[in-house]
Amino acid sequence: MINFTDSAVKKVAEMTAESTPGKLLRIFVEPGGCSGFEYGMSIDEPKSTDRIGDFSGIGYAVDGDSLEYLSGCEIHFDDGLSGKGFEIRNPNAESTCGCGKSFN
Repeated sequence: MINFTDSAVKKVAEMTAESTPGKLLRIFVEPGGCSGFEYGMSIDEPKSTDRIGDFSGIGYAVDGDSLEYLSGCEIHFDDGLSGKGFEIRNPNAESTCGCGKSFN
């Protein structure tokens, strides 16, 4: 469903270890941004309507509406000198914005 780079796995593991047990990484898409849709991520409790996934021990939740946009994506975390933080590499996007957080 969704893949994570090693750096993203490490960062998400750090973030979820600091949160309340039972919470997962929520990945979603919402209208907005400079290209039409915007990615979002949070640490949240899963809902009964979510699709739950696991990648290398990282549990994540995606709502049904976002899943069609996110299927096949890769999540990367860049913490270098000019790092952007989390980046979603989406093969389904027709175009993306320079900020890396919105797509069409």
